[in-house]
Amino acid sequence: MEEWILMALAPVFLLLIALEAWYWRKRRPDQYSLRDTLSNAALALMHQASDAIAWLIVIGLYYAVYAHRLFELPASAWTIAGLFLAQDFFYYWFHRASHRIRWMWASHVTHHSSERLNLSTAFRQSLTYPISGMWLFWLPLAWIGFEPKHIVAVVAINLAFQFFVHTQAVGKLGWLEKVFNTPSHHRVHHARNAKYIDRNYAGVLIVWDKLFGTYVEEDEAVPCEYGIIGQIHSHNPIKLTFHEWIAMFGDAWRARGLRGMLGQLFGPPERSLAHTDPVVIPTASTSTSTTVLADGRD
Repeated sequence: MEEWILMALAPVFLLLIALEAWYWRKRRPDQYSLRDTLSNAALALMHQASDAIAWLIVIGLYYAVYAHRLFELPASAWTIAGLFLAQDFFYYWFHRASHRIRWMWASHVTHHSSERLNLSTAFRQSLTYPISGMWLFWLPLAWIGFEPKHIVAVVAINLAFQFFVHTQAVGKLGWLEKVFNTPSHHRVHHARNAKYIDRNYAGVLIVWDKLFGTYVEEDEAVPCEYGIIGQIHSHNPIKLTFHEWIAMFGDAWRARGLRGMLGQLFGPPERSLAHTDPVVIPTASTSTSTTVLADGRD
């Protein structure tokens, strides 16, 4: 169901990308790059294919958990609203974990690896999300009592909303900034400036960031710089998808002992060997992704 919802919205997304590119063509000609946009599109198609296969595999597990649900929650306006709120809460923690657990960052880094932020950047996703465990974060919803097909639909709606916050063409939105994730909030999230790294994990509601201490407001005095520290400078979808997995497994192989290996796989990204081993100090030319993880994640 998720793929059908997103596919139904695809014409809207493509039209808005075309309009945004037209808007920037004279104001800021480098805002869009054909190679970058095509790379984003290829990554989106790869992600959608893997996501569809993953849901076919795990939906049975969702229904198995749902069979042991805590509450009977028949579909109504109130239960759907509750599901929306609960799913957005769990999305916040999924997103935060994707920046703080290297196994999950290995997937999420793909989304942050463009030096541009425009609507097409929303398409820049990894096909490895099912491997890094994104689907695990929605399982508690089935256990609570929300039907899996409704969970999948709400996840798709949440992700569809996030397409619209990947833009620099929209300024701050007044009172909406207090409650919702907005383009301004999400520009902070994509920025690699030290002030902004690991902030504003919101899906739809920014209130979670404000509640759990990860909110930072966009500061006009500190313009957002996009991409990742130690940029890989590639438009190859395969390289963009797997470069950090390769670096992570390499670091795990070279780590000292089981504890060191597990630290490389599941510890914070900054625990890469660039920090734990003073002898091995990667550079942008020898181990770009390790440099990225050692110095900051956006």
